[in-house]
Amino acid sequence: MRENITGHTTLTALLGSPVAHSISPMMHNEAFLQLGLDYAYLAFDVDLEHLKDAVDGLKVLNCRGFNCTMPHKTLICEYVDHLSQAASLIGAVNTVVNDNGILTGHNTDGIGYMQSVSSAGFDIIGEEMTLLGTGGAATAIAVQAALDGVKKLNIFNRRGASFDRARTLVDSLNKQTNCQVALYDIADITSLTTSLKNSRILTNATSVGMAPNTEQSIITDKSLFHPDLIVSDIIYNPEETLLLRLAKEAGCDTFNGLYMLLYQGAEAFRIWTGKDMPVSLIKEKYFDR
Repeated sequence: MRENITGHTTLTALLGSPVAHSISPMMHNEAFLQLGLDYAYLAFDVDLEHLKDAVDGLKVLNCRGFNCTMPHKTLICEYVDHLSQAASLIGAVNTVVNDNGILTGHNTDGIGYMQSVSSAGFDIIGEEMTLLGTGGAATAIAVQAALDGVKKLNIFNRRGASFDRARTLVDSLNKQTNCQVALYDIADITSLTTSLKNSRILTNATSVGMAPNTEQSIITDKSLFHPDLIVSDIIYNPEETLLLRLAKEAGCDTFNGLYMLLYQGAEAFRIWTGKDMPVSLIKEKYFDR
């Protein structure tokens, strides 16, 4: 961590509630130090009622940019001047950059996921993908996968409000990208079986299986997996969910969501500074423990 703050130090920040647990300040401040950048990253616990005040204050202070975490990712869209294509499609922002008082909202969650796929040693561009979930993380992954060139994307979720909202996303992705996107009820076992048979990767973008409910999994039938299927989970606590354990037993390659967190932060770092985060060092120091 840096020891000196100067009169030229550039502020970056995290807004959310709660934020005390976040690894982002350690990750970004370490990267600034390693690259010799006179920047500092601070976390601010801000509730929804005071989000606009916080954004206005950071703009006045000429903050270079900030991250938004829960519960602000949707509301922040109202307080920025522009949205990136991904953020517009997702309807949520996790990274804001300030260019001389003009705020642009980005969403780097999907980029973080797609980079984590590459980091794990896999290439899914031009392939078929099965995605479980229609929430915020799932939406970000769906958008970025479609933008990056996944050929076909099959999204599965329980019917309900989020399922109905996802129909609009599916229509937008089919119109604005070259990806063929379809939405299915998770109870449709026939469609799920066919999707998994044809997919290169399965991604669980729900909270099912996350601690403390570690013995839960949306898919419990190992016969649905095949050895050429990559199975990933955005959950990283526990490190190996029941879904990943079952997939591994079926001969699948697997990985969890830990590096998605790293790479979404690395993309925010690049947006603010124009430089690449030293991810190998950050990974070794804060993630591979």
